[in-house]
Amino acid sequence: MNFHGKDIKIFTCNSNRQVAQQIADCLGIPVGKSEVTSFSDGEISVSLHESVRGSECFIVQSTCAPVNDNLMELLIMIDAMKRASAASITAVIPYFGYARQDRKAKARDPISAKLVADLITTAGADRVLTMDLHANQIQGFFNIPVDHLVGAPILANFFKEKIADKPDDFVVVSPDFGSVTRARNFATRVGCSIAIIDKRRPKANVSEVMNIIGEVKGKKVILVDDMIDTAGTLVNAAQAVVERGGATEVYAGATHAVLSGPAIERIRNSVIKEVALLDTVSISEDRMLDKFTMLHVAPVFAEAIERIYTDKPVSLIGF
Repeated sequence: MNFHGKDIKIFTCNSNRQVAQQIADCLGIPVGKSEVTSFSDGEISVSLHESVRGSECFIVQSTCAPVNDNLMELLIMIDAMKRASAASITAVIPYFGYARQDRKAKARDPISAKLVADLITTAGADRVLTMDLHANQIQGFFNIPVDHLVGAPILANFFKEKIADKPDDFVVVSPDFGSVTRARNFATRVGCSIAIIDKRRPKANVSEVMNIIGEVKGKKVILVDDMIDTAGTLVNAAQAVVERGGATEVYAGATHAVLSGPAIERIRNSVIKEVALLDTVSISEDRMLDKFTMLHVAPVFAEAIERIYTDKPVSLIGF
């Protein structure tokens, strides 16, 4: 692929090689030859085994667990390409770690998301391509262009097949107030009504009391969030819509399968029937559950990369 004198190259570090390969396959090009290893003391080593001089380079790397190792791999590969005279370097970050540390929640807190943005920029990235940032304002932390993709169209297409011609049987539920806008937009896409989980603690050290705003009785519920971390919010919301709300079935959809700590066991033992996840974060086979349905983000990222390369708008993807 060579439209304006500069070739396009897709490289990857270690966090999500499968997605990088799928992106390259969609674009009809091979994954760039590189090697990312560690020295015996833990320092990361990056070697580029082909020339990138004058090329438009895209580095695919989610900064998921182990977060700091994956972040350093990305930074060092960016630096290697900058020093090898790449024409431009785009950091393709399907899952952007540290995104939840986007503000000072209390005195003397760091704003780690801003620090990570500065590190990526200083390393030499010319652009960032990412999906479903936990907080949209993180785009403003960068002094370089940020193309922000959304995973909702992929999830919506999946659930539309389940809903078929019975939208009145389903309701989209936001597991907390922070996800209301996301759930409302998703409900519009799939043509369903919306409900909201209201979580409250009556006093310290007392378990949360959940109220449901909206009608879920006798309905099939779709819980929608941007990520599943420890799965506490998701599983508690699922239990609430069944036990308090009278829902008949519970499904869930999320972009990022962080799945840390007790998440796998919580979901395994929950009332949730199926969880649709995007593969922005790689899940090892030993952590896969029968409840998980993995949906691919590579076609969306490949289209975005092609649009960036050919100077076309990225904002129209998925709409």
